[in-house]
This record gives sequence, C-alpha cells and structure tokens, in this order.
Amino acid sequence: MSATDLISQDTWTLLAYALAVLLLVAIMLGVSHLFGPRHYDRATDEPFESGIVAVGSARLRLSISYFVVAILFVIFDLEVIFLYAWALAFDAVGLAGFVEALIFMLILFAALLYLWREGALDWGPRQRSLKGRERSP
Repeated sequence: MSATDLISQDTWTLLAYALAVLLLVAIMLGVSHLFGPRHYDRATDEPFESGIVAVGSARLRLSISYFVVAILFVIFDLEVIFLYAWALAFDAVGLAGFVEALIFMLILFAALLYLWREGALDWGPRQRSLKGRERSP
C-alpha cells in the first residue's frame, strides 16, 4: 500500500465516523422531540429547580472569608497529595528525599501560621482591640 492509499483510507474512515456521529445526534434529537413532554408550565422554562416553582432568590450573598478558606483548603489539599506521592516513593528517595519533604512541611506550617496570624481563617466578626480606647469607670 502506498502513502496515498493510507491517507485516502484514513480520510474515508474519518468521514464515515463523522457521518455516524451526526446521524446519531440527529436520531437522538428526533426521538426526544417525538417522545418528549408536550406540557409547558410557568416553571418549565426556569433554569433552576428543574421545573419546580422557585421560592425566594437563588442569589446568595456569601462572605469573602468563605471563598478565602475554600481556596486555602484547595491549596493545602494539593500539598497533601504531593506528600502522599513522596510517601509512596519513600524507599527510592532515601534520606535526601526525607529532608526535602521535612523542609516542604516546615514551609507549609510557616504558611499556615502566617495565615492564622493574619486572620485569614477567622470566620467571626473582627474583635476590636481595647488598646487606644479609654475605659469608662
């Protein structure tokens, strides 16, 4: 077989596959149109709650601290995955790998202490310091 025959065969295979996909999509759309629901209620076209009449607003205001804690959780969770991979390869990396993992964990601990001191993990309202305010007798 020559290279031209292989390209021609690959092209026809690709075209046959594309035609099969388009035919399958057309059949699925046609069947869903024929056998799909014919009733339309007020809540049918609403994008939330799958046709159930919505109660109240779906827009919820969340504190920024919620998102900060979520991002920090993802970051520290990924770091745990790195440590798990290190634990699986513990025999192969030896003492040098152990020292590197220890340094990595110390950096993570320092980052956690920094975030804690900055108040990134606090959920409650900020406490005002009594310094600078005069106490009334």
